[in-house]
Amino acid sequence: MAIHSLTTPPASSLLLPPRKLIKSSFIQCCKTQNESIELSTNGKASFPEKSLQKQPSNNLPPRPRRIILVRHGQSQGNVDESVYTRIADPKIALTEKGKAQAEECGKRIREMIEKDEADDWKVYFYVSPYKRTRETLQNLARAFERSRIAGMREEPRLREQDFGNFQDRERMRAEKAIRMLYGRFFFRFPNGESAADVYDRITGFRETLRADIDIGRFQPPGEQSPNMNLVIVSHGLTLRVFLMRWYKWTVEQYEKLHNFGNGGMVVMERGFGGRYSLLMHHTEEELKEIGLTEEMLMDQEWQKFARPGELNYDFPMMNSFFTHFKHEDCQ
Repeated sequence: MAIHSLTTPPASSLLLPPRKLIKSSFIQCCKTQNESIELSTNGKASFPEKSLQKQPSNNLPPRPRRIILVRHGQSQGNVDESVYTRIADPKIALTEKGKAQAEECGKRIREMIEKDEADDWKVYFYVSPYKRTRETLQNLARAFERSRIAGMREEPRLREQDFGNFQDRERMRAEKAIRMLYGRFFFRFPNGESAADVYDRITGFRETLRADIDIGRFQPPGEQSPNMNLVIVSHGLTLRVFLMRWYKWTVEQYEKLHNFGNGGMVVMERGFGGRYSLLMHHTEEELKEIGLTEEMLMDQEWQKFARPGELNYDFPMMNSFFTHFKHEDCQ
């Protein structure tokens, strides 16, 4: 900003014709908000999100081949619930078995990727900041040399459901019994979170992830490979809520889901049209084991062939929710 003199100019200068002001290249009056966004450079900062809205869809970076959801390995809390009464939840570590589970999971991920027979594949990690998830990633990543790891990001929104700081064992057992009566999605633990609260923060993370995918933020400079694999290392409930949010499952459908095992993974793989489907990697039997219903499986079959932005107008829940449709067949 220029600093103008506050002194009175000489009288002779008042007789001169007004000088033409130099036009600023970065301060302009705009008619609309969109015009303001397009003209703004925010100094010299660069934000790819702004150019994304003007970028033709056929010029977008290729979508990652997979989004791989990994649950942390066995933790001290999984084998001894009394740990939660004396160790803060974010500081609970893996057991030796949990470390071995994580390392084995990394090997399975690499074997799966190598079956693609692509030379330029890489992995990029998102991880909850809890100790057990960070340790899971450290052991899982042993399967990958540095050149195969595009990067990693610690993401607090991927943390475990908050159960209310240090836990009293008897009180927690009572609260979990009440949760079954109240409903697993909406019940909020005292001083903690409900699954609905986790849903809200996962919604924010999902939008960040979608932006990262659309911008290709995890792609190294100058590289645009369709063989990128995203790996999200988190917690059982958090990952179930992530799936619920991504595929727009209902509360009723969520409450039928089960955690997959410690060190286990669920793979969302890019389908033939570009969307992610669980049926590209998993069998129907495997998905039924974690609670997917026939309606959910039918939608996953549609996801295999659909393109980004398309809607499933024949989504099977339409018929099960709106019961009056059955009468139309009789007319």
